[in-house]
Amino acid sequence: MAEKITNIAKNTSYFTFALVLQKIISFTYFTLLARFLGPDDLGKYYFAISFTTIFSIFIDFGVANIITRETAKDSRRIAEYIKNILAVKIIFSFLVLLAVIVTINLLGYSDLVKRLVYLSSICMILDSFTLVFFSFIRGFHNLKYESIGSVIFQAIVMIFGLTVLYRGFNLNWQIGALVAASSFNLLYSGFTAKKYFKISFTPGFDYDILKQLAGITWPFAIFAILQRLYTYFDQVLLSKMAGDAAVGLYQVPFKIIFALQFLPMAFTASLYPAMSKYWAGNREQLSITFERAMNYLIIISLPISIGSIVLADKIILLFKSGFEGAVLPLQFTMAAVLFIFIGFPIGSLLNACDKQSANTINMFFTLVISIVLNIILIPKFQVVGASITVLVSNIFMVGAGLYWVPKITKYSPKKIIIIFFRSLSSAALMAIIILALKNFMNIFILVAISGFAYFIFLFILKGFRREDMASVYQSFSKK
Repeated sequence: MAEKITNIAKNTSYFTFALVLQKIISFTYFTLLARFLGPDDLGKYYFAISFTTIFSIFIDFGVANIITRETAKDSRRIAEYIKNILAVKIIFSFLVLLAVIVTINLLGYSDLVKRLVYLSSICMILDSFTLVFFSFIRGFHNLKYESIGSVIFQAIVMIFGLTVLYRGFNLNWQIGALVAASSFNLLYSGFTAKKYFKISFTPGFDYDILKQLAGITWPFAIFAILQRLYTYFDQVLLSKMAGDAAVGLYQVPFKIIFALQFLPMAFTASLYPAMSKYWAGNREQLSITFERAMNYLIIISLPISIGSIVLADKIILLFKSGFEGAVLPLQFTMAAVLFIFIGFPIGSLLNACDKQSANTINMFFTLVISIVLNIILIPKFQVVGASITVLVSNIFMVGAGLYWVPKITKYSPKKIIIIFFRSLSSAALMAIIILALKNFMNIFILVAISGFAYFIFLFILKGFRREDMASVYQSFSKK
């Protein structure tokens, strides 16, 4: 058991390190891209990505979770699953590509936006197959190769993208950078899966296996479709109801949130296969793992949320003039960080413990709330309305998920609530320091000082112990 816990800690630490590096590169590239393109062209660029990302789920159908879960349970059976999944993906790739082309032409977008969507569709297909290979590797509790791939992917995007940006090439070449990076990731993940984990690339159809896959996949598929719509459909609505510039402004809070998600992603990427095993054989450890994940993410998310709200006007200065309208949307969106973070372990628990149907129902109602609020608020408040929707819908999603947790495992809400109030108190004290110094100090120095102050306050309030720090340190060290 101790070996399994150490393996989870190591996976979390390594994947966190890789995601930190990848997100730093990604956000640096986004900042430079925003400064060069401005809100209007930035909106076109990210609309194309968002549009094809919505369609991509009709190639994936949520099989990533199934591959990881079934590999973790019994890796001997997964080979036949992979063969059938690859065969189905090949067929659906062509069908979805056709659907993308038809839809973008029916919506009446400009020729430039259409070309961006066509190029982004190539990434959509390549990334879908990459996901199969990395999901398979995750089932062996191995995140090393995916960590390496994520960093190299973003490095390719940045190097290629900045090169064509400084040479004055058009937006098509910016999407071309993504195509180059996606091509590398597919080759790398496929090579790794075949050489080190002996996966077969040969597609094949087996009616009995396809029927079995359909039976266990459909809740994940519906959830994945709803989640993808929930994440990206607001940008499509903004594009049609408020214009490309609004999409560009919205990208500032959206990309910041997206960059910060490496923390809960790292936790859940390692915890999900472990939760699947604990559900099958160790319910007590399942409860402990869930509580720890919730506590750690509360401790991490609250200072980020409150600090970003207080520093929103300074953060926007990282971009050139034209992005001032993103300050208030950023504040509303950052208020949702706590709920976004703790939503990851809640959702992973439900999926790992055969409650994926409940997760799907929760996501359906969250999507309905999101669409209704966006339709009401975007015409009146534009980007601010979309950001308010993010906050409200994430609060609902967490509340709906927490309803199911006691039905799965016995955990201590009291312990989590105590950590929450200790973290909130520490973050409030940190905010006072930020308010006192933000007009007199460089933002990066201030972030470092305030972050250090937060953990000092939290330690004094007994929000974490020396043992917790030792555990994190040991997760990076060798056995």
